[in-house]
Amino acid sequence: MGETVQLGDGRGAIATGSVVSVGRDTLGVRIVWREQVPRPRPFVTLAQALVKGDRGELAVELATEAGVDAVLPWRAARCVARWEDGPRGAKALARWRSTALAAAKQSRRAWLPVVGEPVGTRELVTRCSALGAPTGLALVLHESADTPLANTLAAVPEATELLLVVGPEGGVSDEELDVLTASGAHPVRLGPEVLRASTAAAVALGAIGALTTRW
Repeated sequence: MGETVQLGDGRGAIATGSVVSVGRDTLGVRIVWREQVPRPRPFVTLAQALVKGDRGELAVELATEAGVDAVLPWRAARCVARWEDGPRGAKALARWRSTALAAAKQSRRAWLPVVGEPVGTRELVTRCSALGAPTGLALVLHESADTPLANTLAAVPEATELLLVVGPEGGVSDEELDVLTASGAHPVRLGPEVLRASTAAAVALGAIGALTTRW
């Protein structure tokens, strides 16, 4: 009793209070401070290609801790992991969602990122096309891109919504890169090194946080 706790609803409301009662399935808290935290801008959606083993959950965990606002599992052409429709796919999606929830709690985030239903490249192209310039910007991380991420962000300082595309272990295929670029996406690179599919998003989100007003 009397212990201080931090609470949040995952939609921007956070509060601090002290425990006044404990029941079997309840906890009574006297709120002493509360705040409604606005969403950071630009709003960042991560299209994360499916990754084999637990590296997919690692990608979601790191991206959540780095501040991603939404996650789209992407069925890219070179994905080793395959989420088929049915119980197995639903179980894999549930793991990503529970990972995002746990990471949001650990990092004390005011906003819980939404992990959407899996999309194919066609749906991803549609999302890229729907981002209206100059406020919307789609970025495809690619090791052969000529333009650094920082340069692209600097060229579109008024962007309020970003779609960040991260490929699988085998990389984004040439065909996928072509159709994404044709839909308005910008291939960008983070640096000279090639990052793992499970860590690239977190590194990119750190750069986006520092290069925009998010941080």
